[in-house]
Amino acid sequence: MITDTASEAAGADYLDRRWHRTLLDELCGFTRETASDGERAAANWLRDRLAAEGAGEARIEEHGGHQTYWWPLGLAAGVGVFAGVRAIRGRSLGAAALAAAAAWAAADELPPRRRRLRAALPGRTATNVIASLGPPQAKRTLVLVAHHDAAHSGLVFDPAIPSTIERLAPWFFKVADTSPPLLWPAVIGPALAAAGAATGGRGLGRAGALLSAAFAAAIANIAASPVVPGANDNGTGVVVLIALARALARCPTESVRVMLVSTAEEGLCEGMRAFADRHFDELPTSDTFFLAIDTVGSPHLLVLRGEGMLGISEYPARSLELLDRLSDELGIWLFPNLRLRNATDGVYPLATGYQCASLCSCTALKQPANYHWPTDLPENVDYRTLVDAIRLVEALARQLDDRWLD
Repeated sequence: MITDTASEAAGADYLDRRWHRTLLDELCGFTRETASDGERAAANWLRDRLAAEGAGEARIEEHGGHQTYWWPLGLAAGVGVFAGVRAIRGRSLGAAALAAAAAWAAADELPPRRRRLRAALPGRTATNVIASLGPPQAKRTLVLVAHHDAAHSGLVFDPAIPSTIERLAPWFFKVADTSPPLLWPAVIGPALAAAGAATGGRGLGRAGALLSAAFAAAIANIAASPVVPGANDNGTGVVVLIALARALARCPTESVRVMLVSTAEEGLCEGMRAFADRHFDELPTSDTFFLAIDTVGSPHLLVLRGEGMLGISEYPARSLELLDRLSDELGIWLFPNLRLRNATDGVYPLATGYQCASLCSCTALKQPANYHWPTDLPENVDYRTLVDAIRLVEALARQLDDRWLD
């Protein structure tokens, strides 16, 4: 059930939860697999929505690329299986070299790296949506980034898994401050197989083959599973962009340009890589702040302390301090001290040296609600958290407009 607070009902209609639900119902009417007709239709819908709310120059930018992660990582895992089986039969430097190359290629696939393997695979066209508000010639820019595509489901995302861990080992989620490294096996499996093939170590080869086979099976299941509705991940981020367009069109910033960017993200941040290649040179690191807004409809809002698919990089202290202070002033509690071993679009500005942060949300088990699962529906979004996300993002825009990070 959606209810408005008195302050929302009395004032800012961009905080109206019923409107947010309407937007999510419309967006989730598109089946938004990356680089599909549905994703393009959703991008057109978002462009028109942003323009209607007063965002200037709302446009679509196309970008080519492979647009999946299961094919490049699955191919690397397949090589790991081959090399591991070969290692069981004895030493093979050829198999070792092949598996080592597969491990390197899998690691290179994980953003923000260059991803050379997928460049050799068949490509498709996906979309980014870009709009701007505020003075177009402003020296400084706030870039708000969400994504409008939706993910495939898969057994590895079954919410029964964390629930079972909580039941069997209730201490686990009390001490864990990172998400599980779901894609590490794509690198570790071929690496173990390479070591086994190089040394003749049958145990290493067997371990590499088994881990690679298990990963290949899991990722094949993801590829074969349906696309989820994507209300929380990341329809909620899209709603934040639309709400900010309405708020900032009515009361524009005076010294900061605000860019509203929505990418095609579920192919391992391919859209953000395209945005970086095209636009980072136009956005000086000293005068640009990036905020990724990803999955902000779980019960608890949070600002990631760091993220990275292989090693975790910490977000800039000044950025975190600013968002922590603003949330305190707004009376918004942020779930503390969480890091991500997957990736949001924030990994690209983080690696480039921008002031940046990533705004997300989680359950009491430190997981995004309904993550990559068929239950990721508009009726299961926590609209109180979504409203708090909008309030915090607007406060960030107003603060940077009033005084930059001096």
